[in-house]
Amino acid sequence: MTSLTELTISEALDKLRARELSSVELTQAHLAQIERYDPHVRAFITTTPELALAQARAADAAYARGEAKPLQGIPLAIKDVLSTEGVETTCASKILKGYKPIFNATAVQRLLDAGMVMLGKVNMDEFAMGSSTENSGFFATRNPYDLARVPGGSSGGSGAAVAARMAMGALGSDTGGSIRLPGAFCNLAAVKPSYGRVSRWGLIAYGSSLDQAGPMTRTVADSARILQVIAGHDPLDSTSMPAPVPDYLAVLAQGVKGLRIGIPQEYFGEGLQPEVEQAVRAAIAQLESMGATVQEVSLPHSKYSLPTYYIIATSEASANLARYDGIRFGAKVDRGDLWQTYKATRGQGFGDEVKRRIMLGTYALSAGYYDAWYGKAQAVRTLIKQDYDEAFKHVDVLCAPVSPTTAFKFGDNTADPLQMYLADVMTISANLAGICGMSVPCGFDAAGLPIGLQILAPAFAEDVLLRVGFAYEQATQFYKQAPRLLAD
Repeated sequence: MTSLTELTISEALDKLRARELSSVELTQAHLAQIERYDPHVRAFITTTPELALAQARAADAAYARGEAKPLQGIPLAIKDVLSTEGVETTCASKILKGYKPIFNATAVQRLLDAGMVMLGKVNMDEFAMGSSTENSGFFATRNPYDLARVPGGSSGGSGAAVAARMAMGALGSDTGGSIRLPGAFCNLAAVKPSYGRVSRWGLIAYGSSLDQAGPMTRTVADSARILQVIAGHDPLDSTSMPAPVPDYLAVLAQGVKGLRIGIPQEYFGEGLQPEVEQAVRAAIAQLESMGATVQEVSLPHSKYSLPTYYIIATSEASANLARYDGIRFGAKVDRGDLWQTYKATRGQGFGDEVKRRIMLGTYALSAGYYDAWYGKAQAVRTLIKQDYDEAFKHVDVLCAPVSPTTAFKFGDNTADPLQMYLADVMTISANLAGICGMSVPCGFDAAGLPIGLQILAPAFAEDVLLRVGFAYEQATQFYKQAPRLLAD
């Protein structure tokens, strides 16, 4: 018999609806998995077993009444950047330790309304600033495929929890690749929706014009199920688009025949690990053999994406994090004097990477430098978006690597922030342009580390994105290879 934690969301829903399985059994299996493996992986900041079992019992009662919500009884994890009513929400920062919101983020509320069982809150780089989950204010999360390596970031806790079968799926957030990178490093289907597709209300902001919440699961169909629930207009979020949401599950089986795939030449240059390039090119060849057409395209301004992103993102972070001063928000370190209290609160509450980005952003926004840095970055952002607009006149999707390398070892990049920032070099332009993207498993390197295929599609074309990802996944089934941790 297949272990309950090996079931996909789609398989578990079939069994739950047929009354062959109870949500309590499914939840207990995942709580046991957390108890067994999380001391090694350290994905969870907070677990909520009592809440989860209460929600599971409610789900079983609903099934007994003949009700069947889209995710009823499915155990999921939530990145600790999303507000959860009555459950500690820290953004993996000491400055928010003990904070319990009085409301749910819209994406979380929609999952609860759809019947989710919430297992707890998972680790991340502090305030979503990082590519490895080494910047958490509490502890680092480890990659289940190799505990000596990072799971990616900033949604590393989400990726590791799902990869280690401690949750059937998770919500992450993506500001510059923070869903797709851990998706690639942890062998998951991980979707960054278009900007405005999923409400940001209750998502604690890092870069307000860049952040998006999205699903991280083991299969494309499972991500489609979660995205179906969380997508759609929200009047509480002024950046949420009132665009219709397609039936994502209905389009999955349409295949790729006749679709046009673009290969951005700028993504296959110097610094790309040979095994990553081979796996991604093999994936593109597989899609071509299934009836897609392939052509090279150019994104000439992509070489400016990294500096553009780090000016805009840090500027927005500087503004967003100004509220955490111990007076308005944040754990207060009282020094009697107002300015000394500010200094002590922010100095002790924020980690080094957060301080670094606040200082960079404050500098870029300061008088005399605003036009030269922030204004110029916004102009280049427009050029980057125009590159994508032009490319999508000729192709339906773009295919490229997610990252130049597979998962790196702990400490390899921490001494050099610029080297760490390069981990996101292939993902950040999608956030700058507001388009959608995803990572799909496409192989392993010689060390057994996962490689991700990045698929990018125009804004609000998540249906095309998922369709391509599903076709490739079903043809190759790399997603079925479990971490070595689970074999021990």
